[in-house]
Amino acid sequence: MAQFSALAAAIALPFLGAALAPLLYRLLGDRVGLAGAAVATASFALLLTQLGADGTVSVPWIPSMGVAVRLTVDGLSLLFALLASGIGVLIFAYASEYMHGKPDLGRFYSALLAFMGSIVGLALAADLVVLFVFWELTSVCSFVLIGYYTADEESRYSARMAMLITVGGGLCLLVAILLLGVGADAAGLARFDLSAILANREAVAEALRARGLFVPTLVLVVVAAGAKSAQVPLYFWLPGAMVAPTPVSAFLHSATMVKVGVYALGRLRPLLQGPEWTAVVATLGLVTMTVGAMLAVISTDIKELLAYSTASHLGLLVAAFGFDSHYGAEAGAFHLFNHALFKAALFLVAGIIAHEAGTRMIEDLGGLRADLPITAAITFLAALSMAGIPPFSGFYSKEIMFEAAWDAAQAGGGLAWLYPATAVFASIFTVLYSLRFLWLFFGDRPSGLPAVHRPPVGLLAPPAVLAVGVLIVSLFPGLAVDRILDDAAAVTAVSSVEIHAGLPTYLSGPVVMSAITITVGVAAFPFYDRIQTGLNRIRAATTVLHPTTVYDALLAAADRGSAVAGRGVHNGLIRTYVWWVLSAACVLTLAGFATTTTGLPAPAIAETPAALVLVLAVAVVAAVAVTTAESHVTGVLTLGILGFMVAIFYILASGADLALTQLVVETLLLLIFLLVIEELPAFYGEIDWPRVSRDAALSVAVGTTAFVSVLYAARDAAGPPTETATYFTDNAIPEGGGANIVNVILTDFRAFDTLGESIVIVLAALSVLVLLTMRDRGETR
Repeated sequence: MAQFSALAAAIALPFLGAALAPLLYRLLGDRVGLAGAAVATASFALLLTQLGADGTVSVPWIPSMGVAVRLTVDGLSLLFALLASGIGVLIFAYASEYMHGKPDLGRFYSALLAFMGSIVGLALAADLVVLFVFWELTSVCSFVLIGYYTADEESRYSARMAMLITVGGGLCLLVAILLLGVGADAAGLARFDLSAILANREAVAEALRARGLFVPTLVLVVVAAGAKSAQVPLYFWLPGAMVAPTPVSAFLHSATMVKVGVYALGRLRPLLQGPEWTAVVATLGLVTMTVGAMLAVISTDIKELLAYSTASHLGLLVAAFGFDSHYGAEAGAFHLFNHALFKAALFLVAGIIAHEAGTRMIEDLGGLRADLPITAAITFLAALSMAGIPPFSGFYSKEIMFEAAWDAAQAGGGLAWLYPATAVFASIFTVLYSLRFLWLFFGDRPSGLPAVHRPPVGLLAPPAVLAVGVLIVSLFPGLAVDRILDDAAAVTAVSSVEIHAGLPTYLSGPVVMSAITITVGVAAFPFYDRIQTGLNRIRAATTVLHPTTVYDALLAAADRGSAVAGRGVHNGLIRTYVWWVLSAACVLTLAGFATTTTGLPAPAIAETPAALVLVLAVAVVAAVAVTTAESHVTGVLTLGILGFMVAIFYILASGADLALTQLVVETLLLLIFLLVIEELPAFYGEIDWPRVSRDAALSVAVGTTAFVSVLYAARDAAGPPTETATYFTDNAIPEGGGANIVNVILTDFRAFDTLGESIVIVLAALSVLVLLTMRDRGETR
């Protein structure tokens, strides 16, 4: 059984390290990266203690809503969490050397540690609310890390782009979570208990279908995953994120963050699996696999090549989980593991090249094996694994994906044969760009390339460890399969799985697919430049459709719209500000009622005492009289009558404390109005009837909103007290020590709310005081 303390500690340690990182940087300097490695090691060790465990543990968080801090241990969660913490150890060790002498390292390592904690928390989350919190934390940390070079415009631009896309996807996930909560509630389950939802997936799926929510939920989940995992058309933020330091690229954009969407698809696959799932997810994955591979071929920067190749391999993962056979689950889990190993190694190699050669431009690099022999060996293992060349590890997982595509084509027939055809087409480009990266070491050395120095051990050791992992999986794939991959695949499948990783021993459709991929890819490599030129022409002809172009156009349109709206809204007139605030509040309130309720509740007019009716009638007369008052004094005094009628209403409704508050406030306001009347002009000019009409319409809207809100908020007098009212009534004296329930709520049950409101009032008063002081001194700003 899983241990909550071990899992919670594995999550909490990185966040504790993040909080202490600035202080540790003051004490340790650049060596703070090694402290981060120690934290990652501790989390990795805690997770290792859970190998072989299974189950969900929890502690209550928001019991009234069924929300708890639920953590689960199974093959998939452990695989992802171990990858995040294990590769994290190597990234922090690498960063301690790579980031030597860079500024703001306290902030850098704090964000990196918080990111690792968020990934581990997301991997172990068994509650939808907890999962969403960690999902959003990864976006925030990614924003900070991508924008590390704060003085660089490109860095800020890329950070904003990544934030907008991933947080936008997070909003889609939030709506999907609410829809899943509806399905869970209909199935008699706790609304956000992910483990219970998956354990009763048939009932939840049926409840969603019965309400017409199954397809919307599926689409929202796919959009959220696509935004996070760089799927077409939302992949364009990933290449831009390569402005981040190499350790960030290796950790976030190859091994962890970009896998979050894939992880979510794998986790929810048993619940949402069906014809719609295959049509949407498998198709999206294969399209992304193709587009990413083609863009990687035309890349001119080694990190850009790796970024597009990452998008392509993420497409492979998404496609694998999209196929409904057990092969899809097996390929998804296996390639999730393989890709993390070889792609993290290649990103670290790219950092070594940039660090030692002083450039990342592909055309300026070549023949590096003589200067960097160990790095060349690492690249040889990782690049051929990325290409899917046997007997390297990437071949095994890609071969299983080919089996999934072939199986789907045989089952579906017709257009379903596009699945294996597209997979082969995309994989040919994968072979091409993998060989091109490898050719940096084995091709001809450019004449202008200066002497390249050997990298220090701190830069070489982490990718070497990853390369050894690739080698072990290549030679002994059964070790990884038996230890964790079979269990991980079983979590995402609805049927039994048993991963068979090895070289093929007989001819089959998937074997033919692999043979075509490798043969054509290797044969086409001598024509790489021509292929690159052709693809560049296609890209140039479709520039207007490129997602980055569309994104920039939308941002420019938003800027122009903001400028126009700003001139209309922020014109310096209090009337305008009040009009927009109140109208927006009315629209949002009424829209909320319209979308969540059916019909208005009937007011209990017959039960209203005559005295209350009389008082309210006087208040209505006073309100109308305010609008027709001939002088300021008459208007203020009439407004005071309205306020005092409200106070009397509170007295008749047994709200003496509210009445006293109303009387005090009304008296103060009356005095203030009378004091400032002499400063007001006696005549404002001709009546602006269009403006008066707008104000009248707004007044009616505000009154209508207040009326409707009271109808919905008021308790039915004939019915029993609400659960909340009963709680406050029963606990006011024993818990709050007071018989006045309203006062106890304000000063005890909601004391922090009251304190916050009081602080806001104090801050507002101080601001007014500062403005008055500036005016008296003649200051304008």
